[in-house]
Amino acid sequence: MKIAVASGKGGTGKTTVAINLAFSIGQCTLLDCDVEEPDANLYLKADLEQLEEATMPNPIIDAELCDLCGKCVRFCRYNALAKLPSEILLFPHICNGCGGCALVCPKAAITEAPRTMGVIEKGRRGAITFYGGTLSIGEARSPPVIRQLKGHIPPEGNTILDSPPGSSCPFVTTVSGCDYVVLVTEPTPFGLHDLRMVIEVLNELGISYGVIINRHDIGDSAVEEFLAQNSIELLGKIPNSMDIARLGSNGKILVENDMEMRHMFQGLLEKIRAKVGE
Repeated sequence: MKIAVASGKGGTGKTTVAINLAFSIGQCTLLDCDVEEPDANLYLKADLEQLEEATMPNPIIDAELCDLCGKCVRFCRYNALAKLPSEILLFPHICNGCGGCALVCPKAAITEAPRTMGVIEKGRRGAITFYGGTLSIGEARSPPVIRQLKGHIPPEGNTILDSPPGSSCPFVTTVSGCDYVVLVTEPTPFGLHDLRMVIEVLNELGISYGVIINRHDIGDSAVEEFLAQNSIELLGKIPNSMDIARLGSNGKILVENDMEMRHMFQGLLEKIRAKVGE
């Protein structure tokens, strides 16, 4: 069972839900796919070791073989190549690593070499095996790191994926192939706006989902009305509690320190298992 925890915007409590869901399951694998701002291990507190570098192929152009025909430049839809009077210029941070330029080169002047984009780390706490990715400073593309990180999902067992916020490519890369997505939102106009956007994407992808409302008593009822009108399951509510905020700010696990939250997350887990047929 692969469960992604996502949100339309940052700061809704997505990582809090992912961590506590993992602790509710027990024996599982947890992936922090928010490689631009990884923070799951602030709660997990696992001793991390660098497992591997996260890489993406970039073209290497042999100037002696290249006849400056420009076919590679015309092929590249990312504008990562430019034709100058004396050479083909590569902008490596724009390159998407598709390999198309090497395929269209009539002189076989283009090969590929890996370019480091970040690191993959591994750790463990109790029954939870943790993998986290960190994008290198200055890199603009996180999906290649996320894809490599997802390569560590075990073929059997339960996996929780802490998704990047938003509804763009990093989110899509994370949730693709998952059995279920838990969406975390807040009862505010901003929360509802971004929830609508991420739901549209999940509907296009055909992935099942449900919603948790965090700090449910700070705003209005618009989110709950939207869910009811669209027959979207409300999985649970997390109150705007000073005790919960204090536990979170101290890096504590809610299900280990709050009985009400333990019952809520156990109920959430049962609902998800019923949805995915486990």
